Amino acid sequence: MQKVRLGKTELIATKPAMGCLPVQRCTVEEGAALIRRAYEDGIRFFDTANAYTDSEKKIGLALADVRQEVVIATKSGARDRKGVLGHIENSLKMLRTEYIDLFQLHNIPALPDFDDPESAYAGALEAKERGWIRHIGVTTHRVNVAEAAIESGRFETLQFPFSYISTDRDLALAEKCRKADMGFIAMKGLAGGLLTNARACHAFMKQYDNVVPIWGIQRPEELAEWIETAREDPDLDEELLAVIRKDRQELADGFCRGCGYCMPCPVGIEINNSARMNMLLRRSPWRQYFTPQWQEKMKRIENCLQCHSCSSKCPYGLDTPNVLKYMLKDWREFYEEHKAEL
Repeated sequence: MQKVRLGKTELIATKPAMGCLPVQRCTVEEGAALIRRAYEDGIRFFDTANAYTDSEKKIGLALADVRQEVVIATKSGARDRKGVLGHIENSLKMLRTEYIDLFQLHNIPALPDFDDPESAYAGALEAKERGWIRHIGVTTHRVNVAEAAIESGRFETLQFPFSYISTDRDLALAEKCRKADMGFIAMKGLAGGLLTNARACHAFMKQYDNVVPIWGIQRPEELAEWIETAREDPDLDEELLAVIRKDRQELADGFCRGCGYCMPCPVGIEINNSARMNMLLRRSPWRQYFTPQWQEKMKRIENCLQCHSCSSKCPYGLDTPNVLKYMLKDWREFYEEHKAEL
């Protein structure tokens, strides 16, 4: 399995690596078994977060006895020193470890005040001094914040959405990190589940030898697919380039990535899925989106308050209420066209 140096941290990550957000949807036993299987298959880098409910607990159960052989990255969305320290202390307990290899400030909307002794960054520095963490990184969905983080020189790694439908400005972050000797961790490599060809995604990432993609894995068959693809190690041939060209053509810049940072909605709209319904209907098995449960979810869009809380939190600047309105219309039209097949 390919190894990648995470910049000045000198941490060595496997490519592929495992994103552990989805394992929070598994039972404790299933999640721990899946993580252990990933380790046995050769994966040595595991990314999680304090916010991912019991994901850290499952990593601790699966990997405590091989702790020295793996790199564990976690995150905190706290925005002050006290909150960060509390989250890190809890992460250490859940992960069953005495240290965290890489701690990341989670989805920051702007750089912290580096001179503020009560900032989240100050908390991370204190945790490092205590020996709780070894390296400090940052994650964000905002390209201007990512660029500023690199330029600040205060972080050792950057985690950012990165796939073959990313903009040129987003893709340029990989080279900026290389020049700054920062590790680059690619999240959302499947664009929130809209990209479905693992070989094309792998071949695209292969072009960037300093990028560590973390694939969100929830099921054994998903893990098996990524392991098999890594072993095959396909290049970007004409067949895969055709897949990429088609996906780029179909997926315009202004689409919902399903990141969920718009949530929660005051009237219970499941925005992160409802706002990309047109793509889900056409790029995955569509019948699941017409169950009674999904009919009820989509009908909630009619209750939208137009409060724009969702759009104010969207890292991509989407006019989310209008996107939802369009998605409801498209969902109903799709149903009329296909109801005979249900």
